[in-house]
Amino acid sequence: MELAFKALCLVLQGREQLLEACLQNNVPHFIYTSSIEVYGPNTRGDPMVNGTEEMAYDSKLGFSYGESKRLAEEKVLKANGQELQDGGTLTTCSLRPTYIYGEGSQFLQIHLDQALLNGDVFLRSSRKEALVNPVYVGNVAWAHLLAAQAMKDPEATKKIGGNFYFITDDTPHMSYSDLNHALGKELGLGVESKLAMPLPILYIVASFMEVVSLVLRPFVRFVPPFTRHLLTLLNTPFTFSYRKVQGDVGYKPRYGWEEARQMTSHWMASVIAQRREHLGKEKIRI
Repeated sequence: MELAFKALCLVLQGREQLLEACLQNNVPHFIYTSSIEVYGPNTRGDPMVNGTEEMAYDSKLGFSYGESKRLAEEKVLKANGQELQDGGTLTTCSLRPTYIYGEGSQFLQIHLDQALLNGDVFLRSSRKEALVNPVYVGNVAWAHLLAAQAMKDPEATKKIGGNFYFITDDTPHMSYSDLNHALGKELGLGVESKLAMPLPILYIVASFMEVVSLVLRPFVRFVPPFTRHLLTLLNTPFTFSYRKVQGDVGYKPRYGWEEARQMTSHWMASVIAQRREHLGKEKIRI
């Protein structure tokens, strides 16, 4: 809890300092990179299918990252319209990308390492039916550039100011585990057909490990390999539309699914040998 509180404070303090710097130095535009996790999934794992910015959702978040991003986003959007030092006006908006994949992804590298240690087979951490729509990193960057460009247009600024936007692309809807497989299958990587245990049992195991982590905290730092929140995140159908940002900002994915998949797969191919060597050394060291 102490680490979570410190992380929350850092995120909020950083955001406050950036906003104040904009006001004092007459920077008229502020684009906040938020996350889909400010929206959910909530602790009950309620699904969302082709969600839009106007749809209601009970966003009861039970984790510090999503909460810190939500509070920071709220402050950023409330700052829209504030007066700058020179008498101008600050315009703010927030972009909420879904899970980001692509070259250099730390999460994807972790999954790749696990697959290499598992006989070139990705571990299945999400059910096949838990469909999500991840977004390619290049399209997230493109959305930021388009938003910045649109903010220079006074008419577009009236639409954008104080609003948040979901950022997705045309990546097919699939589970997180099946995304890993789609990106790695041309490299000979497979994926497990089912979860290691039924999902309700995994929740019980996660609860037990969270209790153990809490009990051991005064003596040793034990980080559970998975938590109830992670299970909910990975196994809740959660998809969104980019229609609103398309209308207000002119966003259209710059990279299609096949191009994004190929570039990500090529990056994975370029690091596999290095990761095998690194993991082999780690085994010897152990």
